[in-house]
Amino acid sequence: MSQNTNPMPIVIGASAGGMAALKDLVAQFPKDFPAPVFIVNHMGAHTSGETLVRVLNESGNLTCVHGQDNQTFKSGTIYLAPSDQHMLIVKGKILITKGARENRSRPAIDPLFRSAAVAYGNRVIGIILTGYLDDGTSGMMAIKRCGGVCIAQDPEDASYPDMPQSVIANVGADYCLPISGMGALLSELVQRELPESGPVPEDIVIESKIAQRVLSDLSSVEALGEQVPYNCPDCGGVLWQVVEGKLLRYRCHTGHAFTSSALLAQQTVKIEETLWVALRMFEERQNLLVIMSEKESKKSPSSISQRATDSQIHIDRIRAMLKATDKDSHGA
Repeated sequence: MSQNTNPMPIVIGASAGGMAALKDLVAQFPKDFPAPVFIVNHMGAHTSGETLVRVLNESGNLTCVHGQDNQTFKSGTIYLAPSDQHMLIVKGKILITKGARENRSRPAIDPLFRSAAVAYGNRVIGIILTGYLDDGTSGMMAIKRCGGVCIAQDPEDASYPDMPQSVIANVGADYCLPISGMGALLSELVQRELPESGPVPEDIVIESKIAQRVLSDLSSVEALGEQVPYNCPDCGGVLWQVVEGKLLRYRCHTGHAFTSSALLAQQTVKIEETLWVALRMFEERQNLLVIMSEKESKKSPSSISQRATDSQIHIDRIRAMLKATDKDSHGA
């Protein structure tokens, strides 16, 4: 298939339950599908993604490959973001970066969506599928503001409805439908004749540049929002609050970015890590106090023994907090 010099890129974001959803979606693309397809599916840093590439190649008519840095893309091919790296697109090319995590993820959906909006404006078609929390909502908002099309999987059709529900609530999807109906819709949408895109809002351009540069800077984040009295749970830096309609987001000057839901989830994880360290230290302290108490002279007051007993009280409290924290630390 010859390369389309003016493509209508399709960008897709998925998380929990994504493999099955993507498999069902790509099976609907015809061999002569006239658009490039870019996918971010959340995966662990130590997961290669080769399994998903193989599954998508076996499921449909289009070739699926991992995106590579500075690779020229073409219509009729599926490009999957590689593990532990963000995938972005500029005019005609793919960029792969090791930028800071966004919404606790790398690859993350928002950077891909924003880059597509900046590069292709109203020609972009964004799709959000199954997943926890709300990665993809801000990126979909960028696509919407640039005149692109926003598609959300029907939450009742999604294994994990959080991500499509967030897009519907915060952005307002142009189309909300089960995966089974997306293939026919996309085949219609990519055939449209569109007017020239208008200018891209400056804040979307700034955030897209942050992802491309890998590092952010103070002037960039100060242009996006107001500094708030919170710290980035990943690097400890100061956070700036960005307001997008009903969506609250946070960025630090090194590039980490969170929606309020993702920030809360990551704070919970860090609290749990801190509690485990505290538990270990109290248990070590108690063990030392017990040994010291055993060596204590019988004529001496048993202050050491009492301190060991007091340590047990703290240990029990921390264990109770860990049990409560564990209930809130899942979901990504």
